[in-house]
Amino acid sequence: MLQDFWQEILTVWHIGILNTTLGDIFIAFGVFLAFLFVRRIFFRFFSRLLQRLTGRTKTDMDDRILEAIERPLEFTFVIIGLYISGQVVSLSPALGAVFGQIIRSLIAFTIFWAIFRILEPLSTLLDRSITLFGSQSMHETIKGFFVKVAKFLVVCLGIAAVFQEWGFNVAAVLGSLGLVGMAVALGAQDFIKNMFAGLTIFLDRVFEQGNWIKTPDVEGTVEEIGFRATKIRQFDKALVTIPNSKLANEALINYSRMTYRRIHWMIGIEYRSTTDQIRNILQAMTTYIHECGDFETNPEHTKTFIFLDSFGSSSIDIKLYCFTKTTVWGEWLEVKERLAYKIKEIVEGEKASFAFPSRSLYVESLPLGQPEAFPLHRPDQTGM
Repeated sequence: MLQDFWQEILTVWHIGILNTTLGDIFIAFGVFLAFLFVRRIFFRFFSRLLQRLTGRTKTDMDDRILEAIERPLEFTFVIIGLYISGQVVSLSPALGAVFGQIIRSLIAFTIFWAIFRILEPLSTLLDRSITLFGSQSMHETIKGFFVKVAKFLVVCLGIAAVFQEWGFNVAAVLGSLGLVGMAVALGAQDFIKNMFAGLTIFLDRVFEQGNWIKTPDVEGTVEEIGFRATKIRQFDKALVTIPNSKLANEALINYSRMTYRRIHWMIGIEYRSTTDQIRNILQAMTTYIHECGDFETNPEHTKTFIFLDSFGSSSIDIKLYCFTKTTVWGEWLEVKERLAYKIKEIVEGEKASFAFPSRSLYVESLPLGQPEAFPLHRPDQTGM
């Protein structure tokens, strides 16, 4: 009985998996483990050699590429070890075919994995080709958009390559998915619309990351421009996400694109001020605006107006219309404050005063009334 059981064990041992003996499988597994041990020593030497070679170049792009493909290279040694372990033993035709498909699938996976990882360092090649987009933040936004699209395509191609290795007819599958794709496209109309709207925002440079914008719904700083939506950080630090199609189709103010920042005041002076006082006030204000250095007074760039504008209901109104050189909000507020102090100093120096809303009431004649009658008390029944 035990002898029969032993024969069964030998039968299973020789048949193994897909007519490959378990002994050969264990030998292959041992060779694979031994290769992994040697691989760590060899890969360290190999990676150090590559680092020395890339360290001699002037650019850092090769260093970044080497860092990106380090993990795929390390995995390549694993595939080599797996392939060698399969060659030292005699595999059955069925198991050899499956083993070959596994090896080729792993090779395809590693190749596309490496391409996926080096897209980021290779994006520096776009630095010269997209300089037409101007500012650094817009440049980074456009570059990030193209990198995302390229990564998506690499993932799709990698999946197709692996599937095709296992006998899937990728072209037939894609063809059969035509109707399904149409249905998905109809269901994803909003996504597609937002994606094309995002592309329009990129190409038209409506705004870019870091810009201060204002829409009918939100005002804040652009934090991220994505495929579907844009994230805006309000000044109260709340994050608002708006679909790109909505942003592309509504009025939008981009305060970050201001070349100069405007100050428009109407300054009221009392009517009792003399003509000479008003002239001197206008002249002093004009001198300060043109000489202090805070304002852009070149007529080719902006217009500056400081004139007696109108006679108001309770004041003589002076129009002050000028532009500061800075567009930064905090600096602009400081310039406005200095201007306000200077105007007050000028007006007080001319012994004039600022007007405030008032109303005078003129009465031509006072109403004539009858003198009040002296009250007469009628005695009551008590005689009092």
